[in-house]
Amino acid sequence: MNDKVSVITGGGSGMGLATAKIVGKNSKVIIVGRNKAKLERAVIELRVQGIEALHFACDLADSKSAEMLANFAKEQGKITAVIHAAGMSPHMGEAQKIMEANALGTININNAFFPHMDTGSCIVDVSSMSAYLTPKILMPTKIYPLARQDKDHFMRKMMARVNLFPTKLRSSIAYGISKHFVIWFAKTDAARFGEKGARVISVTPGTFETPMEELEKDEATPYLKYCAIKRLGQVEEIAQLLAAVVDERMGYLTGADIICDGGCIASRMAQVRSL
Repeated sequence: MNDKVSVITGGGSGMGLATAKIVGKNSKVIIVGRNKAKLERAVIELRVQGIEALHFACDLADSKSAEMLANFAKEQGKITAVIHAAGMSPHMGEAQKIMEANALGTININNAFFPHMDTGSCIVDVSSMSAYLTPKILMPTKIYPLARQDKDHFMRKMMARVNLFPTKLRSSIAYGISKHFVIWFAKTDAARFGEKGARVISVTPGTFETPMEELEKDEATPYLKYCAIKRLGQVEEIAQLLAAVVDERMGYLTGADIICDGGCIASRMAQVRSL
């Protein structure tokens, strides 16, 4: 095995694990999550397939944990890919936790790995189609730049916006806003990483058959009627995309968001515009 290292957060199941099975054919894989037992089971599954795999359990909402992960990955070899697929959906926690996991987690991952990445390497920050389907008027885009100035102030301002809404809506609002921020942060981080010859992009998945989707099934299923492809996505399909965009041969692709949602966003927007 060469010295290439791919880091995949949310790698214990779903699209993260499916992606590990692809990129692990050409690099060592470190899968990351909060549940150590889950990660250990995933590592066994990967090793059975002949993949050199390690795990690292941590909470990426904590910047120190993210830095420890990045240092651990650097010790394993040359970091060529970081696929940040970890996150929380509205049914997985309260609004504050969702904002910390999705927005703060993305800030911490990009910042922690920045010193360790160079020419040919790539970070992918995974968003959600909620970033597009949540009304734009709700997005506090003027707050986003604070993420690079004062993270604590940024979080207070973001949560102040979320807390304007009724309690029962806050988790969903926090999710949509946090995932919209992920796209903004990845795009605006491309120049910083580009100075080192590295790339940053975001990928926006639609509804895929994953453990997270099962929790959101009642809310997500109705969107299938808007999809150009009338079915849920398979994790292998999004995994192929994630693995492709971190490939060094895609070296001119950066600062962009790639949507993989079966045509849901495009079809929904077309319908809204026709009203």
